[in-house]
Amino acid sequence: MLKIVGYPDRYSVAPGETIAFKISQEEGDHFDARIVRVFNGDSNPEGPGLRFEHVPTAADGRHPGFVQSIDAGSYMIAAGVPLLARTAFTFSAFVWPTLPNREDQTLAGQWDPAAEAGWRIIVAGGRTGIVVGDGSGRMATAFADGVMVPRRWYQLTVSIDPASGAVAIEQTPLVAYAKTGDAGQFAGALDVLPAAIDAPFLLAGTRERDGTVGHHFDGKIDSPVLLEGRHKGTAHLRLLEPHVPLPLAAAVVARWDFSRAIDTVDAVDIGPAGHHGRFEQLPTRGMKGWNWTGEEQSWTRKPEHYGAVHFHHDDVYDAAWETSVEVRIPDDMPSGPYALHAVAGPSDEQATREAYIAFFVRPPRDRAARTNRPKVLMLAPTMSYLAYANHGEHITARGAERQMGRLLTFGHTDLYMYDHAELGGSLYDTHADGSGTNYSSRLRPNLNFAPRYHSWLGGPGSALYQYNADTHLFDWLDKKGVAYDIATDEDLHEDGYALLADYSVVITGTHPEYHSTAMWDAMKTWVDRGGRLMYVGANGWYWRIAFHKQLPGVIELRRAEDGIRTWEQEPGEYYHSFSGEYGGLWRRLGRPPNVMGGVGFIAQGFDMSAYYRRAPDADDPRAAFIFKDVPDEIIGDFGLVGGGAAGIELDCISVPLGSAPNILRLASSDGHSGMMMLVNEEFGVVLPNLGGDQNERVHADLAFYETAAGGAVFATGSIAWCGSLLHNDCDNNVSRITWNVLERFLDDTPF
Repeated sequence: MLKIVGYPDRYSVAPGETIAFKISQEEGDHFDARIVRVFNGDSNPEGPGLRFEHVPTAADGRHPGFVQSIDAGSYMIAAGVPLLARTAFTFSAFVWPTLPNREDQTLAGQWDPAAEAGWRIIVAGGRTGIVVGDGSGRMATAFADGVMVPRRWYQLTVSIDPASGAVAIEQTPLVAYAKTGDAGQFAGALDVLPAAIDAPFLLAGTRERDGTVGHHFDGKIDSPVLLEGRHKGTAHLRLLEPHVPLPLAAAVVARWDFSRAIDTVDAVDIGPAGHHGRFEQLPTRGMKGWNWTGEEQSWTRKPEHYGAVHFHHDDVYDAAWETSVEVRIPDDMPSGPYALHAVAGPSDEQATREAYIAFFVRPPRDRAARTNRPKVLMLAPTMSYLAYANHGEHITARGAERQMGRLLTFGHTDLYMYDHAELGGSLYDTHADGSGTNYSSRLRPNLNFAPRYHSWLGGPGSALYQYNADTHLFDWLDKKGVAYDIATDEDLHEDGYALLADYSVVITGTHPEYHSTAMWDAMKTWVDRGGRLMYVGANGWYWRIAFHKQLPGVIELRRAEDGIRTWEQEPGEYYHSFSGEYGGLWRRLGRPPNVMGGVGFIAQGFDMSAYYRRAPDADDPRAAFIFKDVPDEIIGDFGLVGGGAAGIELDCISVPLGSAPNILRLASSDGHSGMMMLVNEEFGVVLPNLGGDQNERVHADLAFYETAAGGAVFATGSIAWCGSLLHNDCDNNVSRITWNVLERFLDDTPF
């Protein structure tokens, strides 16, 4: 098990800026830290070996260590709501429970946990109830008698008179089904009267004694309202009509309209007092509400149909840990991949007591300060790292070993993920209620964004995927003596084309899958203006993501309509709440990856990697520089990722999808197994021959083309390509081809 974990407050930091590391340590009271440059994170004994280089900084030395926890679970808080229990009041809302049988979920309340005073409206065992406390140790509860059905809309109304203890609960399904017994009522008096306490109003959670928030509700809440006096559910419905009776309007204490400001964390109160709230830990917004009819699919065009917010007890945006180490990056620190190495004791088979917390030093933010920079920029695909953050399908999903074609082994990191759901999952995982994870934040430990991590998706051999697979490229660039800068794709989103403008060559990571519109536009502009792109991976420019305009370090994904999806987005919820943009595949948005990198996603398989076979275009004079000193017909029949250079995920040429008509097919992969299968956007009906042992379309293409502005694009079409670079101390045909391309791309002579 891991005994020390952490995260940086940013993935990218410029010289002269400060980066903070947040660390939790389960054993001992201190840890030793140092900054290292990361060259190779592959601990495979058959590979070249781990390689780090200590970089002296102010972080060096011993630091206090202690346990830090994550207060997961989303909720809404409104601090200015008056003390409701002074007089009779009513709470109404539309509710769509997803885990109604979980015990003691708070829908709404004003509660003092230390005094056990106030009131909470709850869902427990599928029934709506109320809990009251008078602050003297006495508490009382009451429940409606119907049991709610998961994923069905209900109107809930609870009224209480603190003077008499009279309580009424209405639990009304919006669509009635025979013999479900989900309608519920209660009318009676409690023998304990709720204390009127000075506490904030919370929706979907309750303050605990230790200051955290617990008792979270799982499901959607729409149109919550607080009224003075006791009212029935019909009053709630009348508030939604165009003309509200004056006495009812005068009774409104707060009336939150979640269809307002959907792209923010603001909970807008349209009542007279403006008791606006704030959403914490990012519940999902832009969700269809109780009144959604399907007539409109975009919340931007009919927001009144998207007044629901989906809360989860395992939502997390910010772990909010205290800073353990803070260091100012020296002005002369070279751009590159780095990590904070934190050690809390010796590791053994039972426990890992050290952590490598990865980050990148980027070029100076001020473009005027970027003098004498290298010609090469490596663009680290951190948004893909973030999309896969704490990816736990191999732990939670059935059939993972069948999909991989091999037995999966768990390490200390995997076990830690299993035991710590509060870390939050990846965009491939589902919440505990079965809904897909739409948001992923870097303000929490990202356990698979680290050197040494072995991924279940990484193929036999080194089992590297995402960041750790990219360390093969870091190592190769260093061993070949290539001067390069590194920046992240989050930097690209923020800085746009200006980040790339001064570089002749951009090299991708092995899996640049996730891109915002700003990232896509900036890269395409740079390529079209003569840039030389080396796309040394596969499955790039696949999904569109969006960034939040208020909160740093979080992305959103809507898995709309098509593509490799481990879960499916609900119909009507395909538009990003952060930006209002339509989500899904860039291919379905009219921008296939072939338009950018020349090739596009065609197949995936995680058993064994194959090799490339030289194609006739390799003999074209335009490609002569690529095959300098490479006469071989077979390319890459070796490698640390699956045993070959063509594997994991593959891209191929498709002119109809946007591959340039002048593109050269230099080589194509061969010898794939039946586990390497066509991706589902490549067929309309299910074919009997999806695997690479039967379908000739399952292959990677090594490709090259020139652009009209004198630039060029080289694409390898395989995630496993970089896993072959270091073979035989870089003396191999994969390394030679990659070097030949880079050498020519560094030559300013136009193509």
